[in-house]
Amino acid sequence: MAESLRRLTQTASFRVLQDKLESWHRDYRTISCDQNLNRCCELIELTAKLQSQLFAILNLAAAEGGHYAGVDTLKTRLLPWLGTSFSIVGPSVSADTSLQLMQDSAEKDRKIRDLSLSHGSDMQKMETQLSSTRLQLESVRAQLLHVQKELEETKSRSATTLLATEEEILQLKADLHSAYEQVEIYKRRIRAPDDYERQIRLLREELLHLNMEKAMLQDRLVRSPSPLPRLSRPSSPLRSESPTRAQLSDSSRRAGLVSRFSGLYAVERLEAQNLLRRYITDLEMVQKIIFIAVVESFRSAKLAYRQFKLRVKTTLSSSHFGPESLEDAAVDYIVRNLDLYDVQNNDVINAMNVNPQISFPPEVDFSLISALIRETCRLAFAMQTLDPPLDLAFASDGELFNDTKYRRSFDSDFTAPLVTFHVWPALMEGNGVIVKGEAVTRRTPVWGRSLSASPGRSPSLSPTRSLGMNSGGLSPQRLRTSHLFESCFRLTSMIRLLQQNNGCNE
Repeated sequence: MAESLRRLTQTASFRVLQDKLESWHRDYRTISCDQNLNRCCELIELTAKLQSQLFAILNLAAAEGGHYAGVDTLKTRLLPWLGTSFSIVGPSVSADTSLQLMQDSAEKDRKIRDLSLSHGSDMQKMETQLSSTRLQLESVRAQLLHVQKELEETKSRSATTLLATEEEILQLKADLHSAYEQVEIYKRRIRAPDDYERQIRLLREELLHLNMEKAMLQDRLVRSPSPLPRLSRPSSPLRSESPTRAQLSDSSRRAGLVSRFSGLYAVERLEAQNLLRRYITDLEMVQKIIFIAVVESFRSAKLAYRQFKLRVKTTLSSSHFGPESLEDAAVDYIVRNLDLYDVQNNDVINAMNVNPQISFPPEVDFSLISALIRETCRLAFAMQTLDPPLDLAFASDGELFNDTKYRRSFDSDFTAPLVTFHVWPALMEGNGVIVKGEAVTRRTPVWGRSLSASPGRSPSLSPTRSLGMNSGGLSPQRLRTSHLFESCFRLTSMIRLLQQNNGCNE
């Protein structure tokens, strides 16, 4: 009995029951009806468990007193209480189990109270945050209304300031265009002093050179024992005794034009090649197109130079009375007015359109490389003003490779004797080579190639190309004639090559 009483004391069941009663009293008004009933049933169960424990202790205490000890107490207190129709339901579990359940219930209640306290604090924090958020929202709404008012005011102000008419806009565009033109004029005026200084420097160099030659001639005259007889110089209608400006600057212009020709090969040729590779995958065809474009540009520029020179001579013939000849005066005028040359790209493009060795996709035309054609024409026109003029070397597919005129391309067969096709022409001064060209040499027979086009290309003209001529293409008779002429030329080259090899063997 003492052990059961000790366990009952340690569990503090009545204190737990009192705590539950107080908690139920505090939360009675805030919880629902079902929760109130559940707590009441829980207290009844706990009370029944405590009564079961007390009855067990009562039974043990009565057993310790013997058969007659405590009978009066049972008669006077227990039996009247039982007579009130109160029955004790026997517990379905043992005493230890009921005590453990009471402890678990007490621990759960404590956790519930802690959770309710934390929930209350969290709810209070959330309410505080909600109120602060509402305040911020109100301030943002006020700012939004203020911004909307400012926007409306700005719109009204801008509507009044942006009422420029179409005539004013056109006038502004015209003023801008005139301003651009004035800027270009000022740029030309800024570059003009540099050109004048360069020309003055060249004239001074030429004058210094002439003074040195004069001093040398005077020194020779002083040292000679007998005076030299004066030789009468027949007056030439083509050249005069005093050099013109074109003759004085001939050497410097020649060096500049040769440098421009090399730059044309290094820069403009590669740009045109990259541009053509977007439409033509065959690199050989692209190189042929560029080579023929350069050759046709030189041919067109030489023809334009002859016509322009003839017009200048006709114009100057009526008013020319200078010491220099009419020929020199015309050349000097052309040198000083090279900008008057009007490049005609259409002539070059028309000549390329009827060339049977090249073709182009029908959706585009050769005007794609008009920048290269225009620069080459200007360079060729300026080269005709030199004495002697610079020109391109004659080139033909299948000719014998000349090491003094051309260098082989990187993909060439260095043992092949004949030129398959040309990549870049050679620049000549009379019979001397100034700048080497580039050619491709291979062992494949050149005369086996088709002159018209490859299977993927057509020699017919594109419908988008406009030709400045009557005929829209080449006749079969012209194709056969050109084919026979080129075949004869290649056959002659092969015969010469065989004769040279036989001579070397003998």
